[in-house]
Amino acid sequence: MILTLVKKISEIQYWILIVVLAMTGIGMVSLYSISVHQEITFISNSFLKQLFFLIPALVSLFLVLFIPRHVIHKYSYVLYFMAVVGIMLPYFGNTVAGTHRWLDIGPFGFQPSEYAKWIMVIALARYLSDRTLEMGHLSSLIIPCIIMIIPAVIVLKQPDLGTALIMMTPLLPMLYWVGARPYHLFLLTAPIFSVLTAFHMISFTAWTIIMLVIIYMGKPRLVMGVVTYFGNIFLGLLAPVIWNHLETYQRNRILTLFNPELDPLGAAYQIIQSQTAIGSGGFWGKGWGQGTQTHLKFLPVQESDFVLSVLGEEFGFIMIAILLIGFAWLVLKMVRLAYTSKDRFSGLVLIGIASIFMSHIFVNTAMTVGLIPVKGLPLPFVSYGGSFLLSCYIMIGLVLNFGINTPD
Repeated sequence: MILTLVKKISEIQYWILIVVLAMTGIGMVSLYSISVHQEITFISNSFLKQLFFLIPALVSLFLVLFIPRHVIHKYSYVLYFMAVVGIMLPYFGNTVAGTHRWLDIGPFGFQPSEYAKWIMVIALARYLSDRTLEMGHLSSLIIPCIIMIIPAVIVLKQPDLGTALIMMTPLLPMLYWVGARPYHLFLLTAPIFSVLTAFHMISFTAWTIIMLVIIYMGKPRLVMGVVTYFGNIFLGLLAPVIWNHLETYQRNRILTLFNPELDPLGAAYQIIQSQTAIGSGGFWGKGWGQGTQTHLKFLPVQESDFVLSVLGEEFGFIMIAILLIGFAWLVLKMVRLAYTSKDRFSGLVLIGIASIFMSHIFVNTAMTVGLIPVKGLPLPFVSYGGSFLLSCYIMIGLVLNFGINTPD
């Protein structure tokens, strides 16, 4: 057992750990800049709190790293049940800004949905790896969809649309990884595109033509093809109903995405200030602690959602480029480890976690520069947030663990 442990240590992907620590360091530098004008108390100072949470995050990483993979596989469904119960508990606690996302543990807030993300991946990986599934049949996708939808719907009702969407992102990559037909994956995603494109006549017309081509190439039974095509058109016609059911702030965010001048001091304020901060930083930035948008508090939620804007203002485009290159390398490394994995369970876990990181990175960076509506999703390892930092380091522990081909 000692020899196995030594061999396992020798095969750890240390470059992943080095890149993650470097990104965390960049985040700490930006948080320290932000906290210069904050009170030097533990409760109000984001830098001190992040530094405090970094300790249990590192401990959790190494604990998860050395848990035998067969143990994680064995108790994956138990973890899934605990995660579902955990994300329901905030409904019985206090509301924070009208939401039920947090559990109060002493002076700290604990967000169960952050941990449910990777637990859902583990549970789905076990289900897909335990069976020789005939993925050519559409019916084989039902149980995987249920596994992912149940927690996502609970989180959606908290309400937390951003986290619910992130929870669903590993589903398609993991199904594709085990051999699901691309046409069946199209059936799962088509309703989303039908609704999104229905708000623009030209886009919806183009989408109906694309659907027709894909259905023809998929060669389904005639009845199924007709039902799929006209069913999606019908969903598109329901877009105004869906629009009316959105919260007012959600509709305003979408409208101001295309025309910020509609509400420059309201729904568009965050995007305008974020773009101003990044643009004023130029290529090299204004220098540490010199960001006017940051230190004059024009930039909102700068510790978490818009921390990339702080980095862009003070360290310029070059720092953003370094971060994005680092993230790209990290995600691609996870995918490569999944390719070289000797068992299906490990490969699926790696693909699922890579999908979670990729979706967080895309949504946060795209939101920061105004490509998508504002969603409260932080940037991995860089943004402030104890629950999120701890969850990210646990996921890296899983990546390092499942990236080792030495048997447990």
